[in-house]
Amino acid sequence: PQPGNASYYYSLTRLLTSGTISVNGTAYPVTGTAWMDHEFSTSALSQDAVGWDWFSLHLPGKRAEPDWMSLQHAEFHVLEAGRHSRKLQRGALKSNTFRIVLREVQGDRAAAEQRIAAIVRDGVPNYFGEQRFGREGGNLDRARRMFSGQRVQRHERSLLLSAARSHLFNAVLARRVEQGNWTGSDKSGALDGEVWMLAGTQSIFGPEPFDDELAARLASGDIAPTGAMWGQGELRASGRVAEIERAVAAEHPDLATGLEQAGLKQERRALILRPSDLTFDWLAGGDLELRFTLKSGSYATVIIREISQGSIA
Repeated sequence: PQPGNASYYYSLTRLLTSGTISVNGTAYPVTGTAWMDHEFSTSALSQDAVGWDWFSLHLPGKRAEPDWMSLQHAEFHVLEAGRHSRKLQRGALKSNTFRIVLREVQGDRAAAEQRIAAIVRDGVPNYFGEQRFGREGGNLDRARRMFSGQRVQRHERSLLLSAARSHLFNAVLARRVEQGNWTGSDKSGALDGEVWMLAGTQSIFGPEPFDDELAARLASGDIAPTGAMWGQGELRASGRVAEIERAVAAEHPDLATGLEQAGLKQERRALILRPSDLTFDWLAGGDLELRFTLKSGSYATVIIREISQGSIA
């Protein structure tokens, strides 16, 4: 909802259910357990917004798989269906594909197109989006209170730990953006002590001397420099990179110490976010349509912010 409004959402699970489902005019009797969700708020969809509905089916045990591909309707179609042998875990996805329309865009179109071309070529700083930190950054304050001894519910703990860790990473990345070395090199060359991540994986290597081979891999997008995801243990980085990361942690001792005492281990995250298949079209009325794919853990809001900075609104 818009600022000043509120939204409420609740679910009722495993309800004993019976009834009929109509598909293409044919009614099918159904029985079993169902899941009900309900959301209500103080705001309605804006004029340009599009709402949506969804449903899920609980099919426990081994039984004949319904022929989902036979479902045909003018208002929907099934693209693909399949059953997996393992439970889908939260966050277990490879990527997200976005189609975003910016309405009534004003500003320098040529500058915006140049900015998009630069993003395709170089990527953008891989910040955690502001939604990671809750409304008005409230999750950070709650994390600090938790680290000070305030008890929180179990499901809140991981959320607050993530917010604290993400804030420290963003601070490291912001420091390197300010210094002009977030892409892995600056006018004087690569930073001493860099740890690299292989594109499309969580595999890291280094530090090691920066040579022509690493420079070529960096330029091609095969590797990216990384920043600390704070926790217990020694930093993987060394030299100038480690100095930056320790300095940022020292500026936020409550968060750094809280993460260490919570038992999180030192990890790394790529500093560069490279969207896949980034394309755009100017639509009628000055609208700008963007299409791109991001790996899991990345934020479309970061791409939008980088495109609009200094060029369009």
